[in-house]
Amino acid sequence: MPEIVELEERPYVALRGKVAMDGIAAFADRMREVIDWLAAKEIAPNDAPFFKYDVVDMDAGLVMEIGFPVDDLRSGEGEIVTGVLPAGRYATVSHHGHPDGLMAATRDLLAWGEEQGVEWDANGDHWTARLEIYRSDPREVPDMNDWDTDLQFKLKD
Repeated sequence: MPEIVELEERPYVALRGKVAMDGIAAFADRMREVIDWLAAKEIAPNDAPFFKYDVVDMDAGLVMEIGFPVDDLRSGEGEIVTGVLPAGRYATVSHHGHPDGLMAATRDLLAWGEEQGVEWDANGDHWTARLEIYRSDPREVPDMNDWDTDLQFKLKD
């Protein structure tokens, strides 16, 4: 069942790109670029990796970031960007299962928000913070059907 939580701001490092709906898996495969960049800068992630959906346009595609929260924020380079996930109230829900189920989980969270009368921190297709946080480490949980993923969508202040 979704709930509303208060979260502190979280600095992060990510790879940013424009992605077609059918290109999310290929973009996710580029997570290694973020890991290698962090390693080269000797920056350790302080939490699980995430996908951040900045623009969600089912026709024109997505603008998204894949990255990690960090303590030591530096300037990005090229497609590597840095930013801060803003503090505030977030609607959140956990999903257990294959990432293929996240589209339905997202639809359900959005429907729940509509039922609850929440106001998303979004301007049309542009979102302030719409996140999928991947809690399961594939090295420890190789079966994607056993993965745990949190959805966190920021609400207007």
